[in-house]
Amino acid sequence: MPSESPVACVADVHAALGEGPVWVQRERGVYWVDIKGKKIFRLDDQGGLRQWTTPMRVGSLAPRTGGGFIAGTEDGIADVSLDGDRYDVLFRPEEHLPENRFNDGKVDRRGRFWAGTMDDREREASGTLYVLEAGNVPAAVDTGYNVTNGPAFSPAGDIMYHNDSARQVTYAFDIGGDGKAVNRRVFLQFGPGDGYPDGMTVDEEGCLWIAFWDGWAVRRYSPAGEWLETIRMPVARPTSCVFGGIDLDRMYITSASIGLDEDALKMQPNAGGLFMVKPGVRGLADVPFAG
Repeated sequence: MPSESPVACVADVHAALGEGPVWVQRERGVYWVDIKGKKIFRLDDQGGLRQWTTPMRVGSLAPRTGGGFIAGTEDGIADVSLDGDRYDVLFRPEEHLPENRFNDGKVDRRGRFWAGTMDDREREASGTLYVLEAGNVPAAVDTGYNVTNGPAFSPAGDIMYHNDSARQVTYAFDIGGDGKAVNRRVFLQFGPGDGYPDGMTVDEEGCLWIAFWDGWAVRRYSPAGEWLETIRMPVARPTSCVFGGIDLDRMYITSASIGLDEDALKMQPNAGGLFMVKPGVRGLADVPFAG
């Protein structure tokens, strides 16, 4: 059953489109992006906040084994060094689709980077989910998306969840020993009043936590698709979530302020901020990109 949970705004950055939180254990900090605002933020476990201005819109980023980040951007998949102020585009799989950009992305349990594209105007179903393995070029996995979001991976790494937010659907895929995603099926289908499934993560019990744009909530679902609980948010547009903290017992939740009118912003003074809650369950340590 739904339950109330205390949520605190820990970084009131007023992001236009806050997204893509990732906990970097080696730095004891959470990174996230403001896609439309062209910013990257970091909050360390002592409350220290830092931000960088980016030369292009960054939809997601994940730490690399050797340092720096792999990122999905409006220009393609990039190698990012924040300390060196370097944003080197490695792959441009959609040069033929100038209105498309990379949106959400995550690294799976085997160190591969999965990232989806979308029509930035949100008019065409031209989005594609790609996977990048170290030493290879990006491979298209699934296509025909309006708004790609996620993905998230089961503790064993044999199931991937991925959203088409505009269609209010969460898919599940099987990931075999060869690393290919197959057997796409509808895991959850939402409807009027639910909000739109956005970014998500999986906890140590294998349950899926989904942030709901225009849903004022992050909700938890069992591996069988049962709705277990709700974290009610003080903002209408939570966008994604990740477990962090030294013990991975904190959940960090990004949010957006874009598209909210003056009255809505008065009601949600922390819209676009980063929030934190202790949900009573731990997460799983993220694996860095192997490349």
